[in-house]
Amino acid sequence: MLALTALTLSHFRSHLRAELHLDGRPVAIYGNNGAGKTNILEAVSLFSPGRGLRRASAADMARQPQALGWKLKATLQAPSQAYELETWSEGGNARQVKIDNKSASQVALGQVVRVVWLIPAMDRLWIEAAEGRRRFLDRIALSFEPAHAEASLDYEKAMRERNRLLKEQVRDAAWYRVLEDRMAAAGHRVHAARVAAVELLQQAQTEAETAFPAAELELIQSEGSMPGSEADFKAALEESRFRDLAAGRTLVGPHRSDLIGTYRAKGIPARECSTGEQKALLVSLILANARALAAREGAPPILLLDEVAAHLDAARRAALYDEICALGTQAWMTGTGAELFAELTGRAQLLEVSDRGGASEISQV
Repeated sequence: MLALTALTLSHFRSHLRAELHLDGRPVAIYGNNGAGKTNILEAVSLFSPGRGLRRASAADMARQPQALGWKLKATLQAPSQAYELETWSEGGNARQVKIDNKSASQVALGQVVRVVWLIPAMDRLWIEAAEGRRRFLDRIALSFEPAHAEASLDYEKAMRERNRLLKEQVRDAAWYRVLEDRMAAAGHRVHAARVAAVELLQQAQTEAETAFPAAELELIQSEGSMPGSEADFKAALEESRFRDLAAGRTLVGPHRSDLIGTYRAKGIPARECSTGEQKALLVSLILANARALAAREGAPPILLLDEVAAHLDAARRAALYDEICALGTQAWMTGTGAELFAELTGRAQLLEVSDRGGASEISQV
């Protein structure tokens, strides 16, 4: 079992203070738009590495107009033990983390809890720019390998420095070699983690009996192919230097990758599918991510499904709830009305969120 059994929000977004006591079952949250439902999911997402499901700055998460900073506390029940988790930010500074009252890194946080989410902004995944699909895949890779975040940051930092040299038309090879060594080491790790994540998703979809369509996935490069080893990547960067100087940016590497999806049963590119089919493919991938993690870690991750009922008909919605319960995951779901969770009656905790004088109020139903 991997679940939060207690959650406290203090001065976080629209929540002045909220305390939740949970029993490990799925959590269904309903209320009017703007009441503060998604803010609860965002709070849970911050118990994983990164900037949370909105990718917001720490300053933006503080309750306004006070802007005093914010704090989140949770009790996590993991398969082997319980943990006390805290994360907070003061004065808009970078958020800090404690595990069992000891300062910890975000990577350490990712080693004790896995959180996977699906939010409405992802509905355009298959038709938006490649950057969004890379980010989507990186979150999945991060769920399997918490150190993936560090490799990605190392690569981006070295590439920014190399791009600055390219824009300034610096031609001293010694300057490039140092940065290309760093890019090759980190970039190879990033690409390997993405490839492994795609393989795990493919396998989990193939082995499952599910009501949701499988997505055939392919990781491609915008030009050519990604070098197969760290040494090959380093050589490719050196070889591409003159071309990169002309372009003023780096033209080879994992930042040029794209994730291509195909509706497997129909052989139709995901970008050409209907809105409902695209949503179903996304749900299928998130469930596959959860199943793969359950197989590897001994417990499924915590799932965050914001407005998940959108574009799902009643049959698919019921099928989703059945799969969530069969998987044994603590899924946090939001919707505008309690009727959207009727099929979960008796199988989930139901919370209502409302606005009371400019502050969110949570009631257990």
